[in-house]
Amino acid sequence: MASTDNLTSWREVMCDAVRADGPDLSMRQWSILLTVYLRPGPHTVRALARDLNVPKPAISRALDALSILGFVKRVRDANDKRIVIVQKTAEGAIYLDNFSRLVETHNEDAPLGAMYG
Repeated sequence: MASTDNLTSWREVMCDAVRADGPDLSMRQWSILLTVYLRPGPHTVRALARDLNVPKPAISRALDALSILGFVKRVRDANDKRIVIVQKTAEGAIYLDNFSRLVETHNEDAPLGAMYG
């Protein structure tokens, strides 16, 4: 079953990430982090909440954790101080690059049927 292969591969990636002793990110934090890094900005709390269909306070809590880890930073818009812009950081880019390598390693090790099934 192809979906089982995909989930098994994903489990292996997640287990390796846990073994690497990195931070434990929630699914919400992952969604925000990947949105900020993979989609063009600027990213605001309001836009992230709308994009992910999650209340703004939940976005703010997730951003608090990501900011503490140094993966994103929040800055006030120069023209409108009410707007908070979420920006990438070098630490976040390094974290995602390392995680991407972990995924690539698993994809290289996976049988062709599992990757394309």
